[in-house]
Amino acid sequence: DLGVLKYFLGIEVARNPTGIFLCQHKYTINIISEVGLLGAKPIATPLKQNHHLSHAAGQLLSNPEQYWRLVRCLIYLCFTRPELSYSVYLLSQFMQQSWTKHWEIALWVVQFLKGNPGQGIFFARECDLQLHGWCDSDWVSCPLTRWSVTGWLVQLGDSLISWKTKKQHTIFRSSTKVRYKSMATTTCELKWLKGIISNLGVVHDKPMTIRCDSLADLHIAKKFVFHERTKHIEVDSHFVWDEILKDNICPNYVPIIAQLTDIFTKAY
Repeated sequence: DLGVLKYFLGIEVARNPTGIFLCQHKYTINIISEVGLLGAKPIATPLKQNHHLSHAAGQLLSNPEQYWRLVRCLIYLCFTRPELSYSVYLLSQFMQQSWTKHWEIALWVVQFLKGNPGQGIFFARECDLQLHGWCDSDWVSCPLTRWSVTGWLVQLGDSLISWKTKKQHTIFRSSTKVRYKSMATTTCELKWLKGIISNLGVVHDKPMTIRCDSLADLHIAKKFVFHERTKHIEVDSHFVWDEILKDNICPNYVPIIAQLTDIFTKAY
Protein backbone atom coordinates (compact mmCIF):
# COMPACT_ATOMS: atom_id res chain seq x y z
CA ASP A 1 0.00 0.00 0.00
CA LEU A 2 2.91 2.39 0.68
CA GLY A 3 4.75 1.61 -2.55
CA VAL A 4 8.24 0.20 -3.07
CA LEU A 5 10.17 -0.15 0.20
CA LYS A 6 12.96 2.42 0.50
CA TYR A 7 13.38 3.08 4.24
CA PHE A 8 12.22 1.12 7.28
CA LEU A 9 13.31 1.43 10.94
CA GLY A 10 16.63 3.03 10.02
CA ILE A 11 17.39 0.54 7.24
CA GLU A 12 17.74 1.96 3.72
CA VAL A 13 16.80 -0.24 0.77
CA ALA A 14 18.23 0.28 -2.72
CA ARG A 15 17.27 -1.81 -5.74
CA ASN A 16 18.80 -2.36 -9.17
CA PRO A 17 18.56 -5.10 -11.81
CA THR A 18 21.25 -7.17 -10.06
CA GLY A 19 19.72 -7.30 -6.57
CA ILE A 20 18.85 -5.48 -3.35
CA PHE A 21 21.24 -3.53 -1.12
CA LEU A 22 20.55 -2.84 2.57
CA CYS A 23 22.45 -0.27 4.62
CA GLN A 24 22.01 2.07 7.59
CA HIS A 25 23.85 5.13 6.29
CA LYS A 26 21.68 7.76 7.96
CA TYR A 27 21.61 5.79 11.22
CA THR A 28 25.42 5.50 11.16
CA ILE A 29 25.89 9.23 10.56
CA ASN A 30 23.60 9.93 13.52
CA ILE A 31 25.76 7.71 15.75
CA ILE A 32 28.96 9.45 14.63
CA SER A 33 27.40 12.87 15.15
CA GLU A 34 26.02 12.01 18.60
CA VAL A 35 29.47 11.13 19.98
CA GLY A 36 31.05 14.17 18.28
CA LEU A 37 33.34 12.36 15.82
CA LEU A 38 32.14 13.80 12.50
CA GLY A 39 35.50 15.47 12.04
CA ALA A 40 37.57 12.52 13.29
CA LYS A 41 40.03 10.59 11.15
CA PRO A 42 38.72 7.17 9.98
CA ILE A 43 40.31 3.99 11.31
CA ALA A 44 40.93 0.91 9.16
CA THR A 45 39.94 -1.82 11.66
CA PRO A 46 36.88 -2.14 13.94
CA LEU A 47 38.96 -3.20 16.97
CA LYS A 48 42.52 -3.06 18.26
CA GLN A 49 44.30 -6.41 18.27
CA ASN A 50 45.71 -5.89 21.77
CA HIS A 51 42.70 -4.21 23.31
CA HIS A 52 42.85 -5.88 26.78
CA LEU A 53 39.20 -5.05 27.43
CA SER A 54 38.77 -7.83 29.97
CA HIS A 55 41.56 -6.42 32.14
CA ALA A 56 40.49 -2.80 31.87
CA ALA A 57 40.94 -0.83 35.06
CA GLY A 58 41.39 2.74 36.20
CA GLN A 59 38.40 5.05 36.39
CA LEU A 60 34.73 4.15 36.09
CA LEU A 61 32.68 6.16 33.63
CA SER A 62 30.95 9.11 35.27
CA ASN A 63 28.11 8.82 32.75
CA PRO A 64 27.72 5.11 31.94
CA GLU A 65 24.32 5.75 30.30
CA GLN A 66 26.15 7.25 27.34
CA TYR A 67 28.17 4.05 26.95
CA TRP A 68 25.05 1.89 27.25
CA ARG A 69 23.26 3.92 24.59
CA LEU A 70 26.20 3.71 22.17
CA VAL A 71 26.53 -0.06 22.57
CA ARG A 72 22.80 -0.54 22.01
CA CYS A 73 23.05 1.56 18.84
CA LEU A 74 25.97 -0.57 17.63
CA ILE A 75 24.00 -3.76 18.32
CA TYR A 76 21.22 -2.51 16.04
CA LEU A 77 23.79 -1.51 13.43
CA CYS A 78 25.02 -5.12 13.27
CA PHE A 79 21.89 -5.95 11.25
CA THR A 80 23.67 -4.68 8.14
CA ARG A 81 27.29 -4.56 9.36
CA PRO A 82 28.38 -8.13 10.19
CA GLU A 83 32.03 -7.07 10.55
CA LEU A 84 31.06 -5.31 13.80
CA SER A 85 29.77 -8.49 15.46
CA TYR A 86 32.94 -9.37 17.36
CA SER A 87 33.58 -5.80 18.53
CA VAL A 88 30.01 -5.34 19.73
CA TYR A 89 30.08 -8.77 21.41
CA LEU A 90 33.05 -7.64 23.49
CA LEU A 91 31.71 -4.19 24.34
CA SER A 92 28.31 -5.52 25.41
CA GLN A 93 29.92 -7.60 28.19
CA PHE A 94 30.79 -4.49 30.21
CA MET A 95 27.41 -2.82 30.51
CA GLN A 96 27.21 -3.37 34.29
CA GLN A 97 30.68 -2.04 35.04
CA SER A 98 31.95 0.35 32.37
CA TRP A 99 35.45 1.80 32.58
CA THR A 100 37.05 4.64 30.64
CA LYS A 101 38.95 2.07 28.55
CA HIS A 102 35.67 0.56 27.37
CA TRP A 103 34.41 3.96 26.22
CA GLU A 104 37.66 4.56 24.31
CA ILE A 105 37.30 1.26 22.45
CA ALA A 106 33.65 2.04 21.67
CA LEU A 107 34.78 5.34 20.14
CA TRP A 108 37.37 3.39 18.13
CA VAL A 109 34.53 1.39 16.58
CA VAL A 110 32.71 4.62 15.73
CA GLN A 111 35.83 5.96 14.04
CA PHE A 112 35.93 2.78 11.97
CA LEU A 113 32.36 3.52 10.85
CA LYS A 114 33.50 6.97 9.76
CA GLY A 115 35.54 5.39 6.98
CA ASN A 116 32.51 3.96 5.16
CA PRO A 117 29.16 4.80 6.78
CA GLY A 118 27.25 3.45 3.77
CA GLN A 119 28.58 -0.10 4.02
CA GLY A 120 25.87 -2.78 4.03
CA ILE A 121 24.84 -6.17 2.70
CA PHE A 122 23.83 -7.13 -0.83
CA PHE A 123 21.32 -9.78 -1.88
CA ALA A 124 22.00 -10.86 -5.46
CA ARG A 125 19.09 -11.49 -7.79
CA GLU A 126 20.85 -14.46 -9.42
CA CYS A 127 20.93 -17.13 -6.72
CA ASP A 128 20.89 -20.93 -6.69
CA LEU A 129 18.97 -20.85 -3.34
CA GLN A 130 21.42 -23.31 -1.77
CA LEU A 131 22.51 -22.90 1.85
CA HIS A 132 26.21 -22.79 2.80
CA GLY A 133 27.55 -22.56 6.33
CA TRP A 134 30.93 -21.44 7.67
CA CYS A 135 32.05 -22.04 11.26
CA ASP A 136 35.06 -21.31 13.43
CA SER A 137 36.02 -20.89 17.08
CA ASP A 138 38.67 -19.13 19.11
CA TRP A 139 39.79 -21.51 21.85
CA VAL A 140 39.77 -20.20 25.48
CA SER A 141 39.88 -16.62 24.20
CA CYS A 142 38.24 -15.05 27.25
CA PRO A 143 41.08 -14.29 29.73
CA LEU A 144 38.70 -14.16 32.70
CA THR A 145 36.57 -17.28 32.29
CA ARG A 146 38.59 -19.16 29.63
CA TRP A 147 35.41 -19.72 27.66
CA SER A 148 35.79 -20.03 23.90
CA VAL A 149 34.12 -17.90 21.25
CA THR A 150 32.09 -19.35 18.40
CA GLY A 151 31.48 -17.59 15.12
CA TRP A 152 29.40 -18.74 12.17
CA LEU A 153 27.74 -17.40 9.08
CA VAL A 154 25.24 -18.76 6.57
CA GLN A 155 24.93 -17.84 2.91
CA LEU A 156 21.99 -18.34 0.58
CA GLY A 157 23.83 -18.68 -2.69
CA ASP A 158 26.45 -15.93 -2.42
CA SER A 159 24.32 -13.69 -0.19
CA LEU A 160 24.95 -13.45 3.55
CA ILE A 161 21.70 -14.01 5.44
CA SER A 162 22.68 -15.09 8.98
CA TRP A 163 25.70 -14.64 11.26
CA LYS A 164 26.60 -14.65 14.93
CA THR A 165 29.38 -14.30 17.50
CA LYS A 166 28.70 -16.11 20.75
CA LYS A 167 30.62 -17.23 23.81
CA GLN A 168 30.47 -20.95 24.58
CA HIS A 169 29.34 -21.67 28.14
CA THR A 170 31.40 -24.84 28.53
CA ILE A 171 35.16 -25.01 29.08
CA PHE A 172 36.89 -27.56 26.85
CA ARG A 173 40.48 -28.65 27.24
CA SER A 174 40.79 -29.33 23.52
CA SER A 175 40.46 -26.89 20.63
CA THR A 176 39.05 -29.71 18.51
CA LYS A 177 36.04 -30.05 20.82
CA VAL A 178 35.48 -26.30 20.72
CA ARG A 179 35.42 -26.24 16.91
CA TYR A 180 33.19 -29.30 16.77
CA LYS A 181 30.74 -27.57 19.09
CA SER A 182 30.74 -24.69 16.60
CA MET A 183 30.02 -27.10 13.75
CA ALA A 184 27.04 -28.54 15.63
CA THR A 185 25.66 -25.04 16.30
CA THR A 186 26.01 -24.15 12.62
CA THR A 187 24.22 -27.36 11.66
CA CYS A 188 21.26 -26.35 13.86
CA GLU A 189 21.11 -22.94 12.18
CA LEU A 190 21.24 -24.50 8.71
CA LYS A 191 18.40 -26.91 9.54
CA TRP A 192 16.29 -24.04 10.88
CA LEU A 193 16.86 -21.89 7.79
CA LYS A 194 16.16 -24.83 5.49
CA GLY A 195 12.80 -25.26 7.21
CA ILE A 196 11.99 -21.57 6.67
CA ILE A 197 12.77 -21.55 2.95
CA SER A 198 10.90 -24.86 2.56
CA ASN A 199 7.80 -23.20 4.02
CA LEU A 200 8.25 -20.50 1.37
CA GLY A 201 8.09 -23.13 -1.35
CA VAL A 202 11.82 -23.33 -2.10
CA VAL A 203 13.05 -26.87 -2.70
CA HIS A 204 16.50 -27.54 -1.20
CA ASP A 205 17.35 -31.07 -2.32
CA LYS A 206 21.16 -30.84 -2.14
CA PRO A 207 23.23 -31.32 1.04
CA MET A 208 24.05 -28.09 2.87
CA THR A 209 27.79 -27.50 2.99
CA ILE A 210 29.63 -26.55 6.18
CA ARG A 211 33.14 -25.16 5.74
CA CYS A 212 35.57 -25.72 8.59
CA ASP A 213 39.34 -25.16 8.86
CA SER A 214 39.95 -28.07 11.28
CA LEU A 215 40.85 -31.44 9.75
CA ALA A 216 40.40 -33.18 13.12
CA ASP A 217 36.76 -32.07 13.30
CA LEU A 218 36.15 -33.22 9.73
CA HIS A 219 37.54 -36.67 10.56
CA ILE A 220 35.21 -36.92 13.56
CA ALA A 221 32.24 -35.74 11.50
CA LYS A 222 32.77 -37.81 8.36
CA LYS A 223 34.28 -41.00 9.79
CA PHE A 224 33.02 -40.78 13.36
CA VAL A 225 36.48 -41.62 14.68
CA PHE A 226 37.93 -40.88 18.13
CA HIS A 227 34.39 -41.02 19.55
CA GLU A 228 35.67 -42.62 22.76
CA ARG A 229 37.78 -39.51 23.39
CA THR A 230 34.95 -37.07 22.79
CA LYS A 231 32.56 -37.74 25.68
CA HIS A 232 32.09 -34.02 26.33
CA ILE A 233 30.68 -33.55 22.83
CA GLU A 234 29.05 -36.95 22.44
CA VAL A 235 25.57 -35.50 21.80
CA ASP A 236 26.95 -33.07 19.22
CA SER A 237 28.93 -35.87 17.58
CA HIS A 238 25.86 -38.07 17.14
CA PHE A 239 23.77 -35.10 15.99
CA VAL A 240 26.21 -34.05 13.23
CA TRP A 241 26.90 -37.66 12.25
CA ASP A 242 23.16 -38.32 11.94
CA GLU A 243 22.69 -35.29 9.68
CA ILE A 244 25.55 -36.47 7.46
CA LEU A 245 24.00 -39.93 7.17
CA LYS A 246 20.70 -38.33 6.16
CA ASP A 247 22.60 -36.41 3.47
CA ASN A 248 21.43 -33.10 4.95
CA ILE A 249 24.89 -31.60 5.44
CA CYS A 250 28.31 -32.06 3.87
CA PRO A 251 31.32 -30.78 5.89
CA ASN A 252 34.21 -29.51 3.76
CA TYR A 253 37.69 -28.28 4.58
CA VAL A 254 38.65 -24.68 3.94
CA PRO A 255 42.17 -23.26 4.47
CA ILE A 256 42.59 -20.83 7.34
CA ILE A 257 43.54 -18.05 4.92
CA ALA A 258 40.12 -18.43 3.23
CA GLN A 259 38.07 -18.79 6.44
CA LEU A 260 35.35 -16.11 6.30
CA THR A 261 34.32 -16.47 9.95
CA ASP A 262 37.64 -15.28 11.36
CA ILE A 263 36.19 -11.77 11.63
CA PHE A 264 33.57 -13.15 14.05
CA THR A 265 36.06 -14.66 16.49
CA LYS A 266 39.16 -12.43 16.41
CA ALA A 267 40.21 -8.79 16.30
CA TYR A 268 41.77 -7.49 13.08
